[in-house]
Amino acid sequence: MALRNIVKEGDEILSKRAKPVSDINKRIEELLDDMIETMRANDGVGLAAPQVGVLKRIFVVEVDEKIYELINPEILETDGIQTGDEGCLSVPGYIGTVERPAFLKMKGLDRNGKEIEIEGSGLLAVALSHEYDHLEGVLFVSKALELQEIEATEE
Repeated sequence: MALRNIVKEGDEILSKRAKPVSDINKRIEELLDDMIETMRANDGVGLAAPQVGVLKRIFVVEVDEKIYELINPEILETDGIQTGDEGCLSVPGYIGTVERPAFLKMKGLDRNGKEIEIEGSGLLAVALSHEYDHLEGVLFVSKALELQEIEATEE
């Protein structure tokens, strides 16, 4: 596993629609492992492949100590609206108030090529929706009802 550089706002890859994965191979498995390591090292909740410079329809999310890996995800159902503050590893120094589905159901493939379905509410629905947007070339700042700069914390 290896840490990958996170692409920042302004890089054109973040505004492009990611391409479907046609073959799940060792490189895709390594990418998933690297994305999880990179997400955790940067205290993220999710990370999409375009955020590490790979224009593929892949993302990872970790909520309540459970990791979700999705390849070629599709949204099957949404319900309700929740509004909350979000940040993004590709847009450091900002948080924004965003409306997301209160419930979301999604399907995709796991790292073994098996079809899986995930459904969630609360933070899981927000994270799935946020990462899915990355695959569509959409950053949260374009959906934010309000955006504010936050101070970087020294470690």
